[in-house]
Amino acid sequence: MGVPAIIFRVSFLTILIKLALATNYIVGGPNGGWDTNSNLQSWASSQILSVGDSLVFKYLPNHDVVEVTKADYDSCQPSNPIQSYNDGATTIPLTSPGKRYFICGTMGHCSQGMKVEVNTLATAASPEDSTTSPAESPEEIPAAPSPSFQTDIESPISSPVIPSNEFPASVSPLAQHSQDVSASSTREGNLQASFIVSSFLMMFMAF
Repeated sequence: MGVPAIIFRVSFLTILIKLALATNYIVGGPNGGWDTNSNLQSWASSQILSVGDSLVFKYLPNHDVVEVTKADYDSCQPSNPIQSYNDGATTIPLTSPGKRYFICGTMGHCSQGMKVEVNTLATAASPEDSTTSPAESPEEIPAAPSPSFQTDIESPISSPVIPSNEFPASVSPLAQHSQDVSASSTREGNLQASFIVSSFLMMFMAF
């Protein structure tokens, strides 16, 4: 499985977890609501809303909920609504990141403060952004020091090598002793192999 596929699966799992833990926020709550007496701007600034959460508007029949553009929000103008609700208990899911604007369409209520601007945050970075993230870029991973560089440090090239003339290489006692031991070991190995073969032959012939 490639790195992009793993990143995509992790991101998708994060989104699923966030959706499972989604929260319903009562607008103006817990001590207020969708009315002219609540400080809705203060309530909105104290909330951290993410994709998957929902806004819950609870209000009396003399109110409604109108979603508008930024310009209509600033001017308290409900005549060009993006969406409007008047059921008294409106739940609006936050399905995408960004700002949204809501006012009460009843004349005079918006100017009395019955308006709220909410900012929805994304739950996780998209897989495309994750695959090009500098943190994932292999070019930025520092390379390990070269073994040859370490060898140069541990064994300076300026160290003099003094040849030894005490025992020529061809007649070195240590080399001669090693050759004798090797030859002896070979002879012993051959004798053991011959003994084992002979034993098997004798057993075979006995049967």
